[in-house]
Amino acid sequence: VQLQASGGGLVQAGGSLKLSCAASGRTFSNYAVGWFRQAPGKERELVAVISWSSGSTYYADSVKGRFTISRDDAKNTVYLQMNSLKFEDTAVYYCAADAYYRYDHLYDYWGQGTQVTVSS
Repeated sequence: VQLQASGGGLVQAGGSLKLSCAASGRTFSNYAVGWFRQAPGKERELVAVISWSSGSTYYADSVKGRFTISRDDAKNTVYLQMNSLKFEDTAVYYCAADAYYRYDHLYDYWGQGTQVTVSS
């Protein structure tokens, strides 16, 4: 599975961005797709996960209520809608896919990162 992340950019605090993760080479069926982020000097952290088959979702406490992960079957794409963005959301965001719904970093497939910068 090849993953292509896009949608990052510069936004003011309080604003919104929508990230996309498009898959090619294979569909997302039977995969879990996660969004991670890594800020300078910090470890990569899991932001949200969605199970393609069941639609179950998970959110990190830091983004709960502000971010929404969703999927589009027809486009084989996973989205991360980010609202009420804060300065501390600034990071490189990565999408990843794995056959298992997991909360660690051991995903099999990774996309390239997309930079999200929130100005205060």
